[in-house]
Amino acid sequence: MVTPVSFNSHRAMEFLKEKRFKQTIRQVKVENEEEITYETATTAMRRAAHFFSALQGSDGHWPAENAGSLFLLPPLVMCLDITGHLETVFPEEYSKEMLRFIYCHQGGWGLHVEAHSNMHCTLLNYICMRILGEGPDGGQDNACSRGRKWILDHGGAVSIPTWGKAWLSLYLAYLIGQDANQCPQTFGFFPLFFLYNQDKEFKKGIRLTFKFNNSDSTSQSKMWCYFRLVYMPMSYLNGKRFVAPITPLILQLREELHTQPYNEIGKKYAIFEDLYFPHLLIQDLVWDSIDIFTEPFLTRWPFNKLRKKALEITMKHIHYEDENSRYIDIACVEKDPYGDYFKKHLARLPDYIWIGEDGIKMQTSGSQLWDTSLGLEALLACKLTDEIGPTLMKGHDYLNKSQVRDNPPGDFRSMYRHICKGLGHSRIRIKDGKFLIALQKVLLSPFISNATRKKLNPNGCMMPSTFCFPYSKNGGISAWEPAGTSKWLELLNPSELFEDVFSEQQYVECTASAINALVLFKKLHPGHRKQEIENFIRMYSTFKKYKDQMVHDRYGNWGIWFTYATWFALRGLAAAGKTYQNCLAVRKAANFLLKLQLDDGGWGESYISCLAKKFTPLEGNRCNLVQTAWTLMGRIHSGLRPNTVMIEDKFNNGGKLLELP
Repeated sequence: MVTPVSFNSHRAMEFLKEKRFKQTIRQVKVENEEEITYETATTAMRRAAHFFSALQGSDGHWPAENAGSLFLLPPLVMCLDITGHLETVFPEEYSKEMLRFIYCHQGGWGLHVEAHSNMHCTLLNYICMRILGEGPDGGQDNACSRGRKWILDHGGAVSIPTWGKAWLSLYLAYLIGQDANQCPQTFGFFPLFFLYNQDKEFKKGIRLTFKFNNSDSTSQSKMWCYFRLVYMPMSYLNGKRFVAPITPLILQLREELHTQPYNEIGKKYAIFEDLYFPHLLIQDLVWDSIDIFTEPFLTRWPFNKLRKKALEITMKHIHYEDENSRYIDIACVEKDPYGDYFKKHLARLPDYIWIGEDGIKMQTSGSQLWDTSLGLEALLACKLTDEIGPTLMKGHDYLNKSQVRDNPPGDFRSMYRHICKGLGHSRIRIKDGKFLIALQKVLLSPFISNATRKKLNPNGCMMPSTFCFPYSKNGGISAWEPAGTSKWLELLNPSELFEDVFSEQQYVECTASAINALVLFKKLHPGHRKQEIENFIRMYSTFKKYKDQMVHDRYGNWGIWFTYATWFALRGLAAAGKTYQNCLAVRKAANFLLKLQLDDGGWGESYISCLAKKFTPLEGNRCNLVQTAWTLMGRIHSGLRPNTVMIEDKFNNGGKLLELP
């Protein structure tokens, strides 16, 4: 198996050596108290641009990893172990590197490399180490015994949240048979749920609709795609009562991971460390009621035929997603354990597995399109097209080839898919927006002739098709698909680990990227769907929710957090013609950034801002280079001059700005 390699500093140096790159631009150094001149800054920029260009891959993209989550690799190892493909897919040396990655981030283990330990990740990583050959007391620095101690000290395996219970149910035959009611009740619910919502599937038969009210808010088509595609395989396997073959290792794990005998396990909820979104009483009532009142019927004739039909429909959706994504799927969570479909998935595993300086890890999804788009934007901003023209052309070719030429095949709306013609293969509209921005900026670059521009952009007019229809009634652009689910459905969120997973949301980054892309599109195709594009830009740059986000009551989702979102928002508003002088939202956003500046002149924000939902500085009030750059770009987009400072004034909303000489 050929595995991509992440670009850590050591690998980058090897890559440059392979390309025989030699830096020809002199290094500049600025001493303390020394003035930074235009020439000094330009030289540093040129040196960085040439170095970054040399890191470009042969196909035009910039290799980079998109990893950090610690709950992805263990389920993959468990799945391969159940199906008997583990040693084939991951030979001994691969197993060593996966173990090294696990050892590097042991606390226990949290959701990601910076997070506190929780039961979900600690338990899954412990099982992963045991599957990969470590004994109960094995592992580097007694990793297994330390991990087991953390698990038992926090109540044992029964304290794992619902997603973890799903894997324990499959792998350890945990909570089945007489204890089936202890399994996450969503499993018994979702096969039925999918049946009740399939109105289109019952044109010639009984039409059943499961609704909490008179609206169609609970239809699958309005659920977040990740939510659907995670729970479809779970519900199918549960409906089939699938359990992994019992092995000596599984019998050992049953003894190692519980504080009481296996046959005496009782119901227990997730521990505090895992409860980011605790179950509400109403949710427990719903799941228990569905389990108690539907399970006895769905296991007996004639009602078991309803379950059979539900499972057939569920598998139909799973197979459609497989074929539509060429077996890479929307994320690394959907795996049919048997059959040709599963074998085709195995061929796509290299797309998820990365080798880094800390070992082999698993990505959530590739970020090649995003990285290439941002990289090209940075190079174009340098205005060095005469020096790095081939790099830009190669990057443009990669973006052009990454564009989706057609909508999903067949009756994609019945599969709850949406139009995607003209977008990038990223599936995320923030990436699609950045992709279109970079694509069009290359085409607008002065070094490209008009003839070449037309040749490079034969499908340009299909770009705005997915942006130009309203995605939500209250404005804003979502990430994967149109947002429209009622917010109250989040009360039924069963994950415990995550918030806002039931329904799609609108995001400031996606909205800003779409505005930027369409503003640039107008320059290339001024007559194409002109009125629709202008209406879109006007609507989405003025809608209330977007302006509310300027008052930093919302945060970003693909960067840390308020700093990142505010930069994107200012960028989008600037593209729509909004400035500090003519837009209150821009003034509030600019003042917000200025207030956060640290004594050393930089900016720094902790990922804890996401959990706390309020701005949280880095420990020790340290600054961060990347966040400082985001903030400075936001200030530039706001229209503020570099020598502008803010003076607190209680009589002026948020402070007043003074121009220093």
